[in-house]
Amino acid sequence: MDLNKLFKAMLVVLPIMALSACSSTSEFETDATSSTSGSGSELATGGVETGGVAPILTPKEQQRLKYQELRKEHIIYFDFDRSLVSAQFAEVLQAHGNYLVEHPNVRLMIEGHADERGTPEYNIALGERRAKAVAKYLQGMGVLPSQMSIVSYGEEKPLDMSRTDDSFAINRRAVLVY
Repeated sequence: MDLNKLFKAMLVVLPIMALSACSSTSEFETDATSSTSGSGSELATGGVETGGVAPILTPKEQQRLKYQELRKEHIIYFDFDRSLVSAQFAEVLQAHGNYLVEHPNVRLMIEGHADERGTPEYNIALGERRAKAVAKYLQGMGVLPSQMSIVSYGEEKPLDMSRTDDSFAINRRAVLVY
């Protein structure tokens, strides 16, 4: 009976040992594969390139990704007492405009803001002119007027409450709200 148990154990253990002996590698092979796989651009021992390859994007895909990043920016800043859209925000507005043209069911609210210098009435009117300037810019790109609404907060919702030139510059803005 003990011989029968020993025989069954040997039937299980011997194939396992044989398989594990076949799968081991020598130190030389281990060192060679670790040195070639250190960089993703080198070839492994089998002649197959390993590592990740950056996907190749078409120019259209690159433009789409660029606009997607630009759409994260939703504030357009203005100079003191001006409602003219600066050329530095052309790409941001281009990204938002293309998105709105491609998605005519999306609505956009444009908030106009001013710093606290000037009368409240003047700042409300200035905020409205700034919001309208952005809306006119977007309309020139093909965005439907029905997709946009305008509201002016004047000096009522400042981003920065301090009374410095930098805070005044931050508060002179138009905000795009989807």
